Amino acid sequence: KPDAVPLAVVEEILQVVRVCRLVCHEWKELVDSAAHWRERCRREGIQPQDVSRPPVNWRQFYFLTKKRCNLLKNPRAEEEFSGWKIVQNGGDCWTVEDNSVEIPNFTVAKYFVTSYWLCMKQQLIDLKKEGYSAAFMDQLQPHIKISDWYAPRCDCGSMYQICVELLDQKKKPINTFEPEPVFFPQWNDQQWCEMTHVFKDYGPGVRFIRFTHGGRSLFERATNSHVRVDSH
Repeated sequence: KPDAVPLAVVEEILQVVRVCRLVCHEWKELVDSAAHWRERCRREGIQPQDVSRPPVNWRQFYFLTKKRCNLLKNPRAEEEFSGWKIVQNGGDCWTVEDNSVEIPNFTVAKYFVTSYWLCMKQQLIDLKKEGYSAAFMDQLQPHIKISDWYAPRCDCGSMYQICVELLDQKKKPINTFEPEPVFFPQWNDQQWCEMTHVFKDYGPGVRFIRFTHGGRSLFERATNSHVRVDSH
């Protein structure tokens, strides 16, 4: 019986023979139990930020935490424009420069720089290829967290804009985050700013995420962009 086997041994068995949860009711109950996943989180040092508010679903919390990673490729310009699709390249075009301004809580060596006409770049994230199945996205609808850092130059007027879309299988928008453009006057002393958003309760059908950002009539800097599927 499963309760006669040490939990550590049970986990190793379940890693190798996951199919057993489909054919043995007792094994299925064990692997699906909240106690099993709560203990696994404890032993691997995975804890919620607010320990007074434990997760409603410990199994979901475990997998989302383990998979928590930035879904954007090359967000810090370390590989020039690899992974990005240039959709607008006005003026002197997009460039990459060395970073000389500290970003709060981050060390970033390079950043993307727009020109004096509209420059926009984009990534399309395929959630299935990243390991998030249709059933997972539809049933759990985990939060999708967006973060983007940007900064103007002080010697010219600047504008920053961003659009993030949750798309269905046909790449039609289900939910969109597109705030008003951010403008900066000439001779400003503004340092790095962060744009954030969390998609919640967006409904079933999300299969892709399209991330687009950039600026116009400026020398604007952008780096350290993040898109994460996260636990609630």
